[in-house]
Amino acid sequence: QVQLVESGGGLVQAGGSLRLSCAASGRSFSCYAMAWFRQAPGKEREFVAAIRWNGGRTYYADSVKGRFTISRDNANNTVYLQMNSLNAEDTAVYYCAADLYGLGKIFDYEYEYWGQGTQVTVSS
Repeated sequence: QVQLVESGGGLVQAGGSLRLSCAASGRSFSCYAMAWFRQAPGKEREFVAAIRWNGGRTYYADSVKGRFTISRDNANNTVYLQMNSLNAEDTAVYYCAADLYGLGKIFDYEYEYWGQGTQVTVSS
């Protein structure tokens, strides 16, 4: 069992940066692939980025590639999403998710545990 708590969201101007954090409680954090998804108003939840449980290989949606970076700190049970060059299309609720022994898949149904989400609003 893993509990996930996101933080770091807020209001930022277009072109700015934010870093989201997701703190995990429970055991064996290093055994979980971690991912970020987002959901904008009126839209379906979409994949943003993921990092494998072993080796740390990362995956990104095309829309954020080159602007966002996912990383993990297994010693502190935390996964991060560094978001740069933000634009209005990045406005959404961002969710952290965990998948035991996962390979960083892009489908939300692969992930067993979810956080409550943190709002990111980019003003243009």
